[in-house]
Amino acid sequence: MSSYAFFNGKLVPLSEAKIGIMTHAFNYGTACFEGIRGNWNGEQGQMYIFRLREHFDRLTESCRVLQIEIPHTMDELIAVTLELVQRCGYREDTYIRPMAYKSSEQVGVRLHNLEASFLIFAMPFGPYLDITKGAKCCISSWRRVDSNMIPIRAKINGLYVNSALAKTEAAEKGFDEAILLTHDGHVSEGSGENLFLVIDGQLVTPPISDNILIGITRDTVMTLAKNELGIGTIERSIDPGELYTAEECFLTGTAAHVTPVIQIDDSSVGSGEVGSITKKLQDLYFDVILGKNKKYLDWCTPVYKLVKA
Repeated sequence: MSSYAFFNGKLVPLSEAKIGIMTHAFNYGTACFEGIRGNWNGEQGQMYIFRLREHFDRLTESCRVLQIEIPHTMDELIAVTLELVQRCGYREDTYIRPMAYKSSEQVGVRLHNLEASFLIFAMPFGPYLDITKGAKCCISSWRRVDSNMIPIRAKINGLYVNSALAKTEAAEKGFDEAILLTHDGHVSEGSGENLFLVIDGQLVTPPISDNILIGITRDTVMTLAKNELGIGTIERSIDPGELYTAEECFLTGTAAHVTPVIQIDDSSVGSGEVGSITKKLQDLYFDVILGKNKKYLDWCTPVYKLVKA
């Protein structure tokens, strides 16, 4: 099966989508991206792209930070994404990566007076972390980049070196994922996920002011918890010690979905098993992203036109 990309305004084989080594974004990280999931429902023979419009809204906001203008309307972005994924023809979970980047082949640290380009590619993408048994995490020695250094609400490519350092440190210590703290020692997020605790039956998650990315999966889980389980979410600063005493912990993200955390450093979270609230939210979430819950079908964009028998 051939893979394709939307590159320089047209669909081309992925192998032909190349940039030069002097491209500004390659040299300085001056690009913005999104991670979008296409979730394969085998029973229906359908792939559903989750919250596609919200992802492109966030990409547009990120681009404003880097002075990049995407030369496409929202409807055009959605249409070309669907055309791309249809052309690829995947019948499995898929990761879609749109990226807007400074494409001038110029050396020099700046944002102004540079051309920008836009691309999208897609690829098969299974579970990022163990969503069944749960993940083992450690508190990273690397601190989360502060918003007065790089705007953390934007998904800027260069920012993710911070995440890469933390992720590799965790892996080399035998853990699945890292938890980063803010400069003043509050819990921020994972290397690529938002974090939730269950304390006294309520969800607790770091606030935007603690340098988190405003996650689309984070918002999804908060909405489902309130609407379907009657569980509220408290957004407040979390001290590291609370990670060890919480009843449950889980991570959320496009790649990670809803991933239970069963261990932090050398301490088990709760019983060391997947918590009951986490499991309920996980089940709700997967029903929604697979198009099984009609109440939330507006969040799901079907890829393939199904032929009725």
